[in-house]
This record gives sequence, structure tokens and C-alpha cells, in this order.
Amino acid sequence: MAKGAFENVNRYFDNAAKLLELSESEARYLRTPSRELKVECNIRMDDGSIGTFVGFRVQHDNSRGPYKGGLRYHPTVDLDHTQALASLMTWKTAVVDIPYGGAKGGIQVDPHDLSKLELERLTRKFTQGIHEMIGDTVDIPAPDVNTDGQVMAWIMDEYAKFHGFRPGVVTGKPVELFGSEGRSEATGRGVVIAIEEYLKTKGREVSGSTFVIQGFGNVGSHAARILHEKGGKVVAIGDHTKSLHAPDGLDIPAALEHVAQHRTLEKLEGSTIPNDALLGVKCDVLIPAALGGVIHVGNAKDLETSLVVEAANGPTTPEADEILHGRGIDVIPDIYANAGGVTVSYFEWAQNIQQFPWSYERVKTELENIMRKAFHTIHITQEKHKCDMRTAAFAVAINRVHAASEMRGF
Repeated sequence: MAKGAFENVNRYFDNAAKLLELSESEARYLRTPSRELKVECNIRMDDGSIGTFVGFRVQHDNSRGPYKGGLRYHPTVDLDHTQALASLMTWKTAVVDIPYGGAKGGIQVDPHDLSKLELERLTRKFTQGIHEMIGDTVDIPAPDVNTDGQVMAWIMDEYAKFHGFRPGVVTGKPVELFGSEGRSEATGRGVVIAIEEYLKTKGREVSGSTFVIQGFGNVGSHAARILHEKGGKVVAIGDHTKSLHAPDGLDIPAALEHVAQHRTLEKLEGSTIPNDALLGVKCDVLIPAALGGVIHVGNAKDLETSLVVEAANGPTTPEADEILHGRGIDVIPDIYANAGGVTVSYFEWAQNIQQFPWSYERVKTELENIMRKAFHTIHITQEKHKCDMRTAAFAVAINRVHAASEMRGF
């Protein structure tokens, strides 16, 4: 997300708040984060020197349940980004109607510059700094950019030193360590469900439709696999190392196997295109599944698609969103499109609390139920107010958070 990320989210919020006719004071308290924490993390590096890193945790709203949100390890992590993403989590959990609020956190670091031991030390040090404000009934972190099940396992273990055995303190853990079946694919699967529901409203199906996916990490790769399995034609994919284009459809199983072995698309054979040309490839559905701010005023006019599905957080700037709307390009917003991840995180948390694991089939069925129900609620709201899907999704979410806040009292 670009600088001013929190301001960008609030622009979307304000559009929906006006639709709901909220007063300025009501809008202000719903926008404002509940608590913000900045943590200095000093660790001993492998060479004996001292490394100093800055971490953040922002808790935006907990009127509907414990705070919930990921942790990202990335050089661009700062308070503004974290505020924006925490706010998005509040609206994301509300739009799919799961009992959470919104939070986000991270550390300003490139984890690829650290050894595994250094990364573990940093994660444990950060946990020491935030352990008093997280917990399975308070705030539940999860993986995000450059974090994974191993990082969550370290956090769970470090937290246990202070609070005892509480596996529900984080989600996205390895299945072998109280994680949930189906969690790794959940965001990508949720993206596909959102696409299916949208296409139904247009009398179309995934089978026979064409797709471009920017980002081939966890979310993009799973979305590509599931779309391919359902008969969709993925004509272009890309990551930070390489972009490939095949008008007749790429060999997605081969791409998945390659990335499983080499981590990136860099050495995968095929017809390459410049990375900055990927978003302009003609398709029925464009899926930005990488970082934020990739669709902006400089390229929004060049998109050749009828639908953008925001698998990433904040991939479209407000200015670009207006351009797309003016061009008649629909956008399935991030607060709904990528909510599959937090939904299955909720399932994992419920399993941890109950100490009763679910089957993979049950996870898939429950995820489908929640995502499809949420789409229909958004669609009904969109029809009622004659607005775009993003404004409708924010309106659904804000209405739920506002109602909960009022009923709990100030």
C-alpha cells in the first residue's frame, strides 16, 4: 500500500459511512484505532553484533470479538501501513460475519537477510514485547507477508512461557502443531468462491473464463490451482522475478511444481513479458495477489478486463478505483475477496478452544457457506443502494460494527 495507506482505507470507509448516514462523531469513533504499540527488538546476531528492529501492533476494534490480524515481516512495515491493515481487518471480519475485530502487526525487516536462528530470536523478542496484549480471548495474530506456520509456532511457544499452554493465541500454525486442515489454501480458495458467486450473477462460470494472476505466493498459487481444476484458463502469472503469458492457457501444474522446488518463477520456461505489462494482459478476471497499491492512476486505464478481484490487501488506490468504476470494470474488494484466510483462521481458533479437530471436508464446506452467504448479503446491499461492490461491502461491515458498538455502550 502506498504512503497514506490508512487515509486511503478511510476514503473507502467514508463513502460507505455517508451511504449509511452516520454522523461525523459516529464515523470518527469507528475509524479510530483502539490501541497502538511500537516495540524495539534488540537481538544478538550470528556474528556477535546487536541487531535492532522495530515492530508494531495496532488493535483497531474489538466490539464484535477479539482483535484478529496478521503479522508481516517486510522493510516497508510502518505505523501507517499497520493502521490501514488493522482497519481493513475490522471490516473484513465483519463483512463475513465472524466473531472478531481487527488488528495487524509486523516488524520492519527483510527476513531474507536473517538466518533461521536470527529470525527465531527476533520473533521471540517481538513476542516478549507484545505478549501482554495478545491472547486467545484478546488478540490473535496470524501469518501475513513473509511469515508462516513456523513463525506462528515460535510465537505460540514463547507466549506459553508467560501464560501456559494456549494454542489459540495464534492461527496459521502447522497442522502438526494444532493448526487446521485447509488453512494454507484458504485465502486462495475464498478468492475462487468469490469469483464463482460474481460470475453466477452474470450467467457465467469459471470454466471457459480467462484469468491473470499477479503474485504467485501462497494466495496466488492456490487460486491458480483451484481455477485450473475448475476448468478456468490462466493465461498469465507473475511474481517479483518473472511474468509469463500464454493466450491458450499456462501449464499451471508445472508452474506449481516448479515453485514448490525453486520458490519463485524465475527459472520457469515459457513466453515471458515485462512485469509491468502483466496487469495489462487481456482477460476476463484480473487477480492482484501480491502487495498493495499495484493498480494506480498510472496503469488503471490500461487494464483489459471486466473484473478485478483483490486477493491482496489494498491493491487498488482510491484514484484508480474511480477510474475502474468509470470504465465499467467491477471490483470485488479485498475486505471480502481475501477473507477466506481469516475465516479458516476462525475455524482453527474454534478447534483450539474446543480441542476438537475438524476434517478437511468440513473446513471446505464451512468456508463455502460463509463466503457465499457474505456475497449474497453484499449483492443485496449493492442492489438496494445502487452502489459499487466495495461501498456495499464496507456498508455491510460498518453497519455490523456500529450496531455492536452501540449495543455494548461507550
